[in-house]
Amino acid sequence: MKQAFVFPGQGAQFSGMGKDMYEQSALAKELFEKANDILGFRITDIMFEGSDEDLRQTKVTQPAVFLHSVILAKTYADKFSPAMVAGHSLGEFSALVAAGAMTFEDGLVLVSKRAMAMQKACELQPSTMAAIIGMDDAVVEEICASVGGVVVPANYNCPGQLVISGAIEAIDEACAKLTEAGAKRALKLSVGGAFHSPLMQPAQEELAAAIEQAQFAAPICPVYQNVSTVGETDPAVIKANLVKQLTSPVKWTQSVQNMLADGAEQFVEVGPGSVLQGLVKKIQKGTAATSIQEL
Repeated sequence: MKQAFVFPGQGAQFSGMGKDMYEQSALAKELFEKANDILGFRITDIMFEGSDEDLRQTKVTQPAVFLHSVILAKTYADKFSPAMVAGHSLGEFSALVAAGAMTFEDGLVLVSKRAMAMQKACELQPSTMAAIIGMDDAVVEEICASVGGVVVPANYNCPGQLVISGAIEAIDEACAKLTEAGAKRALKLSVGGAFHSPLMQPAQEELAAAIEQAQFAAPICPVYQNVSTVGETDPAVIKANLVKQLTSPVKWTQSVQNMLADGAEQFVEVGPGSVLQGLVKKIQKGTAATSIQEL
């Protein structure tokens, strides 16, 4: 059976995440302690015992989700035998490390730098995101294009669920127009900024320099990247797409459709939460999808 392993993004974190792995697996404990050293603070204390608010700290959220996903994949050893992998936004870094395109150490450093760079970009201009439910993608795209100011499609999560991103006033205008045009819901999200939009340009420039310095290898299987939506194995292409990712939409629907077309028979979500397996089932009804959240 061709298995596609997929990795969640920011927002999947929860208090207590990874504690079972730390206590039950020597390899997991070693990797968690290595992460504490690399980050310069005990992220494990926050992951295992911290509050939801603690976990929402910029320096914590993205590394925490990355660590939970990657360490889980590594502790599964021979059971982790993907025909293909993909990750949603931040999850793309988890997918690349799990598939051997980057080392654990390099991946964690990049994720930490990404989080800090995104936070800085968020502080430059008030911005946000909104989930648009029950509307054709093409209509959402058209209405976003008609709004004055920066507002763009950011996450193509599944048919009828598209997240838009941009400046606060532009998001408000777009939500009003989309509701008027028949969207079931246009719900502003409680996020710190306009991820996957042109407003992340400063963060992209900062991250690009770090990605350029990191060593990338050919992964053990194709990685379906958010930007290109097709299976990539060339390290140079993977790096270029990773740089573009911060200011480009997450094309999750298209990536899953391409994985299915390339023979994926079962999707396995690795890491906290079960959002992605739910999206997979909405993209293609009847698709076998499950999740691994603990040892």
